[in-house]
Amino acid sequence: MKQTTIDIKNVRTLGLLLIGVLLLATLPLYGSPYSVIFTTSIIMYIVLTVSWAIFSGPTGYLSLATAAFFGVGIYTIAILGEEVQLFAVILLGGVASFCLALLVGALTLRLKGVYFAVFTFGLVELIKHVLLWYEIKFTGTRGRFVVVVDNTTIYYIMLAILITLLITAFVIRRSKYGLALQSIGEDESAAAHIGVNVNVVKTITFAISASFMGMTGAIMATRWTYIDPYGAFKSLYSFMPVLMAIFGGLGTFYGPILGATIFAYLEELLITEFPYYYMLIIGSILLVTILYMPNGLVGVVQRLQRRISGGRGANP
Repeated sequence: MKQTTIDIKNVRTLGLLLIGVLLLATLPLYGSPYSVIFTTSIIMYIVLTVSWAIFSGPTGYLSLATAAFFGVGIYTIAILGEEVQLFAVILLGGVASFCLALLVGALTLRLKGVYFAVFTFGLVELIKHVLLWYEIKFTGTRGRFVVVVDNTTIYYIMLAILITLLITAFVIRRSKYGLALQSIGEDESAAAHIGVNVNVVKTITFAISASFMGMTGAIMATRWTYIDPYGAFKSLYSFMPVLMAIFGGLGTFYGPILGATIFAYLEELLITEFPYYYMLIIGSILLVTILYMPNGLVGVVQRLQRRISGGRGANP
């Protein structure tokens, strides 16, 4: 009976995702140009948040390196965009981020807690300032022009990245690999004792999540025309996915998706309507979430469902 209930929930979730993908795939046919641009931004945040949650969600490792991998993708297309075809350079952005994460993970994933978080954030600052120094010292410039791509093409490529990411996240979550990640998060020493190759599992997952961040940076850079190290490696890209995942709820597959969608919409609304109070309102929402919604929006919905079902069960 329990297995049947779980299967029904999975089918329902999959059905909702398919409907959502269908609506998104046809959006440029009936939506305005602004809606396409706005939805592209939302998809970008969903990809960054879900990518972050693939690794940090089950393992409990707080990575603040999202901006590093995102920025590597941006600079990949800035350097190779005029010489390599668009789809190839997007893949190269993912490969570059994958390789960087593989190296960083192999060296640092033995660190735990605040040490790992500080190192990953330091990685962002290190790459940013090394690039800035190199450009000023050797090229005499600060920043680069990026090839321009029309908004509809950017939208469909971002949608393809999102679909691939969701399939990857679902497969990992439902596989033995996902169980290994959960065991690492619950008790890393116990996971090692039962035969899980802890360092390999952590490193590979970290690199897989980084590859999607890199591909996202590569295609999104074409919307900005000109980039520099401060824009490409903006710290906001490291912190926003964490906040979005916490707001939505880390414990479920769709929690980070929900959190990223709502937060991205709020960001656009608040920047437009309340530009001077934007960060204050975002910070207040985060505090309320941590204090009163430890499991995010998904946890709130689950509690309401239990109360409703409990109330129905109590009636004669």
